[in-house]
Amino acid sequence: MNKIVEEFELYGKKYTLQTGELAKQATGAVLVTQGDTTVLVTAVISKQEKDYDFFPLTVDLQEKMYSVGRIPGGYLKREAKTSDQGVLIARMIDRPIRPGFADGFKQEVHVVATTFVCDDENPVDIICVMGASAALMCGAAPFDGPAAAVRIGRDIDSGEFIVNPTYEEQENSDLELTIAGTADYISMVEAGAEEISEEDMLAAMTLGQEAIAKFCEAQARFLEKVNPEPHEWPVHVADPSIEERVSKHFDAMSAALKDADKLSRMAKVEELKSSIKENDFTEEEQAAWASDIAAATKALEKKAMRAMIIETGERADGRTPTEIRPLHIVPGYLPRVHGSGLFQRGQTQALSVCTLGMLNEWQRLDNIYPLPGKRYMHQYNFPPYCTGEVGRLGAPKRREIGHGALAERALIPVLPSEEEFPYAIRVVSEILESNGSSSMASTCGSTLALMDAGVPIKAPVAGIAMGLIKEGDDIVILSDIQGIEDFLGDMDFKVCGTKDGITALQMDNKAKGLSVDILARALKQAREGRAFIMDAMLETIEQPREELSPYAPRIETIQIPVDKIRDVIGSGGKVIRGLQEETGTTIEIDDDGTVRIASVEAESGAAAKAAILGIVKVPEVGEVYEGEVVGIKDFGAFVRLTPGKDGLLHISRMANGRVGKVEDVMNLGDIVKVEVIEVADNGKISLDRVDKPTIESAPHEEGERRPRRDGERHGRRDGERRPRRDHGEGRKPRRRSEDN
Repeated sequence: MNKIVEEFELYGKKYTLQTGELAKQATGAVLVTQGDTTVLVTAVISKQEKDYDFFPLTVDLQEKMYSVGRIPGGYLKREAKTSDQGVLIARMIDRPIRPGFADGFKQEVHVVATTFVCDDENPVDIICVMGASAALMCGAAPFDGPAAAVRIGRDIDSGEFIVNPTYEEQENSDLELTIAGTADYISMVEAGAEEISEEDMLAAMTLGQEAIAKFCEAQARFLEKVNPEPHEWPVHVADPSIEERVSKHFDAMSAALKDADKLSRMAKVEELKSSIKENDFTEEEQAAWASDIAAATKALEKKAMRAMIIETGERADGRTPTEIRPLHIVPGYLPRVHGSGLFQRGQTQALSVCTLGMLNEWQRLDNIYPLPGKRYMHQYNFPPYCTGEVGRLGAPKRREIGHGALAERALIPVLPSEEEFPYAIRVVSEILESNGSSSMASTCGSTLALMDAGVPIKAPVAGIAMGLIKEGDDIVILSDIQGIEDFLGDMDFKVCGTKDGITALQMDNKAKGLSVDILARALKQAREGRAFIMDAMLETIEQPREELSPYAPRIETIQIPVDKIRDVIGSGGKVIRGLQEETGTTIEIDDDGTVRIASVEAESGAAAKAAILGIVKVPEVGEVYEGEVVGIKDFGAFVRLTPGKDGLLHISRMANGRVGKVEDVMNLGDIVKVEVIEVADNGKISLDRVDKPTIESAPHEEGERRPRRDGERHGRRDGERRPRRDHGEGRKPRRRSEDN
């Protein structure tokens, strides 16, 4: 195939799609660009059909550091583990393309996006979705495309929406909405916002749906040029008798599902499935149709659950569609930690713990994206025991990274600025029980933990997960979905926000035909559920605690002159290290002279602050200090006025009377009271001792030089003539020169 290129411009941005030159052995490969940002997206479909009861799609993103002109950090100097942002992008590619594959397609599909160039202006994630869709269609995959994604921002000043904003445009936006799907339906939504209204969010979604259609049209033009050769892919069709035998157990499945306890219900359902398999199929059929039988019994469970809701309005646990599960909320659940909150909704339980630290404990990011690091870190853990299962503990999986990122995004808009609250903040949400909506439980629990820690958040945030059951024209929207309604329903729509507006949302759709109107209904119902949960949270803790935990660091910020930074740090960091060791504090200094002092005890912080202010203060004539003698010379002693700043107390000013040597009146380590009498242009400081002791001169022995008294010069009293020199016997007087 020759190189084929489609160039187009939409909403003020330029794009290209190209194929036929790179990665030609892949099933499909497309080079996609926005501006100079360039990504190669490949799709490969295996030749063998897999006997799975799910669709085996894998999506990976390869982040290449050369794309931003940097060498990877670390010893190996090679790209290794995908960053959290890369994992989120891979998930974003997966979610809109997965629903587009034909039912029964069981061949493995691997989509790989490789970043070639990132121009620090145009984000890489949005074009990856378009590239994946185009690559699949170039390979004639059984894919219902084209599909695309767009990001919608909103300019804070003008209020206008922006399609696929640059990084710079996004900085002045109060909305970051990513929406993906086809020209006909929405399959994925992800958003972060600064408390915007449901009406504004819907307006942005409407624009996003229109923009997706235009990007799909551009792909269609590209595919007309490519004209891929059609390919007949095998689509697995189960033996019709399997469904016939399984469907006879509909009533039994409906009865098994009516149990509010998750584990009990799952046990009943699994027992029924095993019974169907053993009693309705021979051993030979079980061996030959294992995955088909599993898929059929799962389909029966799905059908019974959906019929129950559509026909009776009753859910598996007996709730109505809008009813919220029982709540159990405990702020300050753990002792000694800086802040904690236990949030339980039904059988979903999250314990969130907040830790405060110095700003230099922020997370530094070594990846291809412009954000150098983040001050607020939210991490989500989902151990196997939370679902009553046995498993391995290890690195966080994609799901854990995604749920943590959603909760983090929900809370960022309400956090105080660094100037208001100069702390790095880490919140960890431990999921202790799970039966759906654990990410929303972690959002609520984290709000409790932040408030318990005394973080002055602008407003509390609550979250709720919404579901959808759609059978033809019959639609039921569910509030606070549990696990079975997530797995067997058509939509998982998570909405987070304050009482004034939305801060984050995420939606995955499995039903084609999801419209903006349905989303509008879901958002309205979500707002009502969110308000109910918020009221319950505020009954336990009305506002952030006024005082930090006694175990949290107190951070005080002061400003010092830039030219004094070196004095505080000292040679090789000697002064600042000494201050930290002496006071038990942690001190960090910015290039602009901002100094942050962290201490658990207020007295320690006050001591460090006083010491730093003393260092940067220029002593003035007449000021009095009490300082330690830190050095002794023949001519005097050096007295430490402040850490890193000494003055000279001359030997003649140490006492009233003659001092033979410095050690006669003071020693190293003595504390003396001194007054500044001179500050030279070169910074040298001369001191005089306050409250000098009086030293009695010892009577001098014969032959010992008598010390001078006040008013004497060279051993003579005032008015006394110099005696004539006695040359002594045998000595001749010096002869004058004859020339004189």
